[in-house]
Amino acid sequence: MTKPTYYTPKGGLPPQTQLLTDRAVFTDAYAVIPKGVMTDIVTSNLPFWDKTRAWVLARPLSGFAETFSQYIVEVSAGGGSQKPETDPVAEAVLFVTEGAFTLTIAGETHAMKPGSYAYVPPQTDWALQTNQGATFHWIRKAYQTVDGIANPTAFVTHEDNAETTAMPDTNGSWKTTRFVDPADMRHDMHVNIVTFQPGAVIPFAETHVMEHGLYVLEGKAVYRLNQDWVEVEAGDFMWLRAFCPQACYAGGPGPFRYLLYKDVNRHMPLSV
Repeated sequence: MTKPTYYTPKGGLPPQTQLLTDRAVFTDAYAVIPKGVMTDIVTSNLPFWDKTRAWVLARPLSGFAETFSQYIVEVSAGGGSQKPETDPVAEAVLFVTEGAFTLTIAGETHAMKPGSYAYVPPQTDWALQTNQGATFHWIRKAYQTVDGIANPTAFVTHEDNAETTAMPDTNGSWKTTRFVDPADMRHDMHVNIVTFQPGAVIPFAETHVMEHGLYVLEGKAVYRLNQDWVEVEAGDFMWLRAFCPQACYAGGPGPFRYLLYKDVNRHMPLSV
């Protein structure tokens, strides 16, 4: 079995001789941020983080995707934060793509490596430190409390230990790796890994209320976004508002895998 890979941007800046033609697009229904635009000059520093920069892939936008923010965070050797989150209502998922770091949640330490996954509830003390450098996805959402349902608890796991389920009638060609039980109503977001084998498809235009952030970890495919077919590859990010029609054809030659955010398990607000 081939070991999964996790594409990680390297920054830099294209040469002056490079053509400007690219796949970057922002529409009313979706955006595609290709890996080629994740350069040094579009990163941002973050409060209370040392030796750290972030590519901001998504943030709440009125009339577009409104529920989440997603960063790719690159921390150099010796960097990290003792006060990483400044918003008391923010919950987080961290997913590591490169390097290693020590994550401390409520006083308990965890060794994080590529494929590691952590869930951090709101109002939880956590810290991060790396000796060798590391890159990870940081997905943030304002947690929606529900009277009578407890808040989720923190946990750390790894892709190798998570449950992978084949979609019905696909003969295993389309699978989802879930880090949270879909029936656990404490959670109001899921961050999964979706894997397609060469030739696999989403055989209809999914059209639903859930917003999405999709970061391609490995492989390439053609993705249907609203009325457009868009080529995507490892390192690209797709950002979808609610009800954006979507489908996929994975052409190969290897597996096509992406990290998927979606908001779940809550009533729809009746005010705008």
